[in-house]
Formats: sequence, C-alpha cells, structure tokens
Amino acid sequence: MYKCQCGTSTARYEPAGWTHWPGHEDYSFQFMRLLGSAQEGASTISECFSTAARINVGDGESWYREWRRIGEVNKKRGDEALRQGFIETARSNWLRASNYYRSAQYFLRPQDERYLAIFDQIEMCSRLYLKHLTPPGEIVQIPFEGDQFLPGYLLRAPNAPAKAPAVLCFGGPDACKDEQLYKIPRHAFARSLSLLVVDLPGQGAAVRQNKLTGRHDQEVAISRCVDYLLTRDDVDHKRLVLYGDGIGGSYASRAASSDDRFVAAVCDGGLWDQNERIFLSNWLFGADDDDQPGNSAKIMDCGFAGNINCPYLVTVGEHDFIDAKTATDLYKRRRTGGANIDLRVFSAEDTGASHGQADNPTLGKEFIFDWIVSKIGIVRP
Repeated sequence: MYKCQCGTSTARYEPAGWTHWPGHEDYSFQFMRLLGSAQEGASTISECFSTAARINVGDGESWYREWRRIGEVNKKRGDEALRQGFIETARSNWLRASNYYRSAQYFLRPQDERYLAIFDQIEMCSRLYLKHLTPPGEIVQIPFEGDQFLPGYLLRAPNAPAKAPAVLCFGGPDACKDEQLYKIPRHAFARSLSLLVVDLPGQGAAVRQNKLTGRHDQEVAISRCVDYLLTRDDVDHKRLVLYGDGIGGSYASRAASSDDRFVAAVCDGGLWDQNERIFLSNWLFGADDDDQPGNSAKIMDCGFAGNINCPYLVTVGEHDFIDAKTATDLYKRRRTGGANIDLRVFSAEDTGASHGQADNPTLGKEFIFDWIVSKIGIVRP
C-alpha cells in the first residue's frame, strides 16, 4: 500500500484487482485502462501517474482538464516531430494524444457540448496517424441506408499479400473506432491481416456526422460493412473475420449468427446479450444458478450464440463483468452440441487485475490473433 501523490486516497491491490483510488471504482477503472494501454504504446506510465497526481478524484472537471492537457502536450510533440522528419515519433505521440483525449471524455455528460467537440481532437490525431502509416490508412464511408454512411478506417499490413485476409472490428455502445487504433493494428500487422474498424450506429462519428442513433439490430450495419469489404480487390473475400470488443461481443455474436460470410468470429469480453438474458430471467423468476446447475447455459443457448456456424472464440476475465462460470457452462454445452466454439478465461494471475482485456491487452490480443491465424486457413467453399 502507498499514499498517492494527490493525497486523496491510498492505493492497494486486492484479490479482484488493483485499485488506485479506493472508493472510486469508476475513476480507478479508467485509470487502470490507461495504464494498460501503455503496453500498446497509447500512453506512458510516467505521464499517467503524473496526470493522476493532479486530479481531484471524484471531480469530473478535474479529470477532463488534466487528460485533455496531456493530450495537447502529446499532439504538439507529435507535430514537432513531423516537422523535423521523425515520422515514427510523430505517430507514437499522435496515438497517445488520441487516447488521452478520449479519456478526457469519460466523465462528461453526453449533453455537454465538449463531449462531442473533443471528438474533433481525437479524429484529428487518428487521421494524422493513418496518413503517416506505411502504407497509409484509409478513411472510408460505408454505404448504409439512403444517403447515410458508416465511418471507418481501413488499414493494410505493411507486408500483406495482394488479397489479404481482413478483420472487421468494432466496440460496444460507448466505444468509437479510434480506440481500436491502439488496441489492434500491431497484432494484426504482425500477422499480415488487414483491418476495417468502424463506428456503428450510436457510436462516435456515426452520431456526429450522420445522426445515426443506436439500434437493437446492429447486425444490419455489420452486414453492410461486409458488403463493402466484398467490393475491394485487395481483400480476400473468403477470409473475413469478425471481432467484437467488449460489449461489442454481443453485436459480433448476433452478426455471426445471421451472416455466413465470416470464416471466424471473436467475442472479446464475453457474450453480453446472453448474460443480460440470464440476469433478467433470474431476476424475474427467482432462478438461482447455484441451485439449478446448467440453468445459465440453457438460457444462453436460446440466444444467438446457438446459431453461429463458423468457428468462434469467447474470452472473459476471471473476475470480469461477465461471469466466467456462465461462459464455461455455455462453452461445455455448445461444444457438446457440436459447435466449433473455443473459450479462454484469463485468470487474475494472467492479468494482474480483474478485467482481463482492459488490464492486460497485450496478453489478450496475442492469444486472440494467434487464434485468428489458426482459423483463417479454413476457407469457405
């Protein structure tokens, strides 16, 4: 245990994870996420701790002010590196700036004009990062409904074949495509995979540019993204992979159950829609999974997960928001029924914290992308 510099709390490590500000789990979780992103180059440990020392925990204005400030520092540092011709340094700083700007949003209300305005800074950094990749990333507009479109970024690996396998990636309701730029490319590029990261209705630029609000049938939007990939002559149309990050795993499971054009699917963070179904059922009918073994799996089996035909991977943390026992019950039940499902539960020892994907993104992504590579040799007839 130690006294943090801000003088407001004593940080400690507990069985379920490390807490920087005891009594302020929301602030601690976001800070933990920022520390974890250092492994992917989207923050530095020293900047995170020096910024946290200036934050009055529980004060959203303080949080916004300090993360925005360090975002501006990194943006200016990146611009100066570009002026001097140091492209790699410029990219690194823009990536960190985008992440810090994104972090500044977390405790702003959506009605606050700054909530949407800060997306301008986030996207400015993302576009600079994409422009100076080799080969350059593309800013794409995916036809959706009428004259509306889904905003996205398409990135090709430096050594990708002429027709490369592609991973379609998105997060949950409160995510934006820019977050994936530090989570995914390094792992995809090392395996010669192209990436399409998108904002679905209700996310990021889809709201700002097209007023596309969230909808219950996100699989429709995901299907339009597949249609777009099939128009590209630099994508291997028979090796398309679906990747749902966090709550986006719910969207991935539904899309994989209704669209047979994927060779594999990843639900990174569990099957949130099935977990919600279990919670509601138990709450309404008083079911107790401990008293009724297998009840969770039966409820989950009624959902979309039972209709996925391609190989699919579910990952959860041992102390994650999604119950690991429920995921294990589903895995056993579906595996016995012949489904091509794999499960990875990241233990607290693996991650050093409660939320596997947030706290140890490198470990999780390495496993996931190795799994993807093992599956893309399966070509659809």
